[in-house]
Amino acid sequence: MSSHTPPMDPDGFAARLAEARTEIAEVIVGQTELVEKVLVAVLCEGHLLLEGVPGLGKTRLLTTLGQVLQIGFGRISFTPDLMPADILGTNVLQAGHFSFHPGPVFTNLVLADEINRATPKTQSALLEAMAERRVTVAGATRPLPRPFMVMATQNPLEMEGTYPLPEAQLDRFMLKELVPFPPSDDLVEILRRTTGGAEHRPSGVLEGSHLTQMASMVRELPAARHLLRYASNLVGATHPDSPGATDSIRRYVRAGASPRGAQALILGGKALALMDGRPNLSASDIRRLALPALRHRLVLGYEAVVDGVSADGLIEEVLEAHPEPVAER
Repeated sequence: MSSHTPPMDPDGFAARLAEARTEIAEVIVGQTELVEKVLVAVLCEGHLLLEGVPGLGKTRLLTTLGQVLQIGFGRISFTPDLMPADILGTNVLQAGHFSFHPGPVFTNLVLADEINRATPKTQSALLEAMAERRVTVAGATRPLPRPFMVMATQNPLEMEGTYPLPEAQLDRFMLKELVPFPPSDDLVEILRRTTGGAEHRPSGVLEGSHLTQMASMVRELPAARHLLRYASNLVGATHPDSPGATDSIRRYVRAGASPRGAQALILGGKALALMDGRPNLSASDIRRLALPALRHRLVLGYEAVVDGVSADGLIEEVLEAHPEPVAER
């Protein structure tokens, strides 16, 4: 931690995040839940996947985030002809020897725009970077700067020209948020802001030293044993062979959420608690994150498609079957 960064308590943490949310709201209309989950991912140095049809402001939100955070920011537009070297970098022959030219992944916040429009080979170029915070090119492994986060947007799979992300890559995203179409009043405000005079340019509120300190605070926040057990039980209940699974989970799910899902529930829940100015994780924090932390980690069977069953509906059933726990003594 920098000596120039004063210590911070939960109230100071919440105040800092409130400043950031206010600045983002000067550009992004509404979407308070979405902005909250984006900031949770940032505080946990986790990767985030936003899904929605084109034109809903996904890219604009993440670009605004980069300006507010004042950290290194890079954008990669994923297209069918994009190659892994276009992301990671490559060795170039200069003056008789090879030198490495880093790709756009070598930054703090990577915006992977329309990630599911690239081929699976190119999508997989991000696997090592997302899991290990490093990349290997031509046998040489290079660390990525910290913090390092991938914030990706994708179009719904029903849209033409998309390739589904492999389960191994989906699991590396801490959270997946669905971006809804704005309500009428919000759409009117969007039109007012974007069709008039000069648009607001967001100011920097946070910086690298603040994020490092805040990320440390998130990890150091205590989590009671019964809450760790609760997160474990929720994730276990998404597996069809689990005693806690509902009938619908057993019928429609081929594979449940991984341990990364439980980690996302606890770590993200801690971030939510501090964002509210609270010094303790609660079961309600875990429940608030159940959908974004688990929806992309369920592998549904063909029967779910036929019957119109969604991952969100199944997770809500699990939450209903597993109410908030009583503290252990």
